[in-house]
Amino acid sequence: MSPFPQYRPRRLRINSTLRRMVRETKLSASDFVYPLFVCHGEGVKREIPSMPGNFHWSIDLLAKEAAEIAALGIPGVVLFGLPASKDPVGQENFASQGVIQQAIRAVKEDVPDLLVITDICLCEYTSHGHCGLIKGQEWGDPDVLHQSLGLPEGYVLNDETLEILAEVAVSHAEAGADIVAPSGMIDGMVGAMRSALDAAGYAHIAILSYAAKYASSFYGPFRDACQSPPQFGDRRSHQMDPPNAREALREVALDIEEGADIVMVKPALPYLDVIRRVRDTFDYPVAAYSVSGEYAMIKAAAQRGWINERGVAMEALTSIKRAGADVILTYWAKDAARWLREDA
Repeated sequence: MSPFPQYRPRRLRINSTLRRMVRETKLSASDFVYPLFVCHGEGVKREIPSMPGNFHWSIDLLAKEAAEIAALGIPGVVLFGLPASKDPVGQENFASQGVIQQAIRAVKEDVPDLLVITDICLCEYTSHGHCGLIKGQEWGDPDVLHQSLGLPEGYVLNDETLEILAEVAVSHAEAGADIVAPSGMIDGMVGAMRSALDAAGYAHIAILSYAAKYASSFYGPFRDACQSPPQFGDRRSHQMDPPNAREALREVALDIEEGADIVMVKPALPYLDVIRRVRDTFDYPVAAYSVSGEYAMIKAAAQRGWINERGVAMEALTSIKRAGADVILTYWAKDAARWLREDA
């Protein structure tokens, strides 16, 4: 016999107003961060083929796009840059007139209340496409690899990379970034950046760490958008192994200890269990990145008429929040903000 003999759940589902009133998980535009891809040039708004509805933006068009994002109630953007040229170190990532530095200034000048988050990784800027310095290529050495240490192909040098990441973080802070987001899963990256930022007078700049970033197959469209696939090897020696969940808690704990202000799980949908574990274990803001592959799959199925994009996208985003995310980085941010207004 039911312990609640008079309970009829369907009574609270009778109409949309009642369902909305008792809804346990409530999604809002203020939950979202919208990714933007920035390139050199003028008048560029170039759609990314594998991510319909997302574009490469030239800096002169960013202000208008940023104003539209803010008007929808979305609190922040995360910027990814396409450099003019690439090299083994990714020098444009920490150049004062680099594409990201210019983009930060453009957005903050015209839409100062919009939070600007910058991705701190080297893969978009390096000629080899890896997330840090590579043995034999760290400072333009013409040798491709040195195998004398028994390192796998594409192995990222850890401590040498930390020095570059710290320099990048300070450069982005100087340009006006509100939050810097290290994404390379390099051991000690949060501590190195926190120390560098504090020493440079930017103790107020927050760090959103990609604390549990998996070596996922869901990143393909993003690598197309950023032109950043590795030219050899892969990223499995530094990104997390997908079967591991307990390890994610250790990674998050380390980043919090080093000074992270927000911790993130990436991807989102295949790792809802990890988001929930992080939420239950740490009393810290938790972000989740609904990545390009998640977006592209739903887009492609919707374009074929197999699913309803709006319904599936909103269900997916709600599941991420229900799992425990406080912040959701999503390519649906603008559309979802509009849909939420229509439903209000």
